[in-house]
Amino acid sequence: MAISYKDSGVDVERGYQAVKLMKEHVKSTYTKGVLGDIGSFGGFFQMPEGMKQPVLVAGTDGVGTKLKYAIIADRHDTIGIDAVAMCVNDIVCQGAKPLIFLDYFATGSLSPEKVATVVSGIAEGCRQSGAALIGGETAEMPGFYPEGDYDIAGFAVGVVDKEKIINGSTIKSGDVLIGLKSSGIHSNGYSLVRKLFGEDINALEKYDEELGAKPIDVLLTPTRIYVKSILALIEKVKVKGIAHITGGGFIENIPRIFPEGIGCEINTKSYEVPAVFKALQKKAGITDAQIYNTFNMGIGMVVCVSQENVETAIAQLEATGENCVVLGKTVKGSGVKLL
Repeated sequence: MAISYKDSGVDVERGYQAVKLMKEHVKSTYTKGVLGDIGSFGGFFQMPEGMKQPVLVAGTDGVGTKLKYAIIADRHDTIGIDAVAMCVNDIVCQGAKPLIFLDYFATGSLSPEKVATVVSGIAEGCRQSGAALIGGETAEMPGFYPEGDYDIAGFAVGVVDKEKIINGSTIKSGDVLIGLKSSGIHSNGYSLVRKLFGEDINALEKYDEELGAKPIDVLLTPTRIYVKSILALIEKVKVKGIAHITGGGFIENIPRIFPEGIGCEINTKSYEVPAVFKALQKKAGITDAQIYNTFNMGIGMVVCVSQENVETAIAQLEATGENCVVLGKTVKGSGVKLL
């Protein structure tokens, strides 16, 4: 008896249908550097001109177990924004303009409509960041993923002129840290979030007075993409360092941009911590140090500038739609001190 590839659980026709459905979303991200079309074995992108020494900056990431909430809520249109955000927000920290993005989608049984919906979110993230979605991979892996489950990851490449790379090397004591507010939890800490909020969709769909919203709406709010605001800022102001606040929160991520011998003081009273983080801390029963070492606490990006550039930087960021706060300052020493 003959056994076909389809009999083993892989239906190539569904793959063809998925590509057909996602084409419109992909093409909506194309910029002038894109060469060719979807369907080639490799994606082509022509490097922009005008740089003395162009340097490529690459980053890759996924969205972690936040995916579980998208799956149990059957909402798949924004999780792709998270996948893009986690990559492009990283590379813009070096001053790099995102050029291209590639995605990886894997599932046990391919639903063309579902993958197309996920890709629509990826395309939205690419449009928000100015990156072109020039390729990707859709893998059907029967017996590997539970029914209905899937995983996504992304890979971004950007470019920056070598002389304009932002690496934190000029940061010194007395510089100022400006926080750019987040849209919520973003895409980190969800293994803990799931333990605290649970996975009962009926409970998650009920209005929560403490949150002022349905938990599922808060938990699936997509990660804010800061790329265009940051790129506009570095054209106006000398930015010394930029930290993307992801897993590890303030404690791990902010010191990554400091040279040896520099630490910082953070005024935790300088802004109102969003309700979801207060609820998480209350449910977990953990200390300030622990929660600031886990979540972004309402600040998705931190920019370091000299004291004389603070007002100009904040005005520029607010002009591009960011909500900012003077978060703290650098000091001699190491690590993060929460005040």
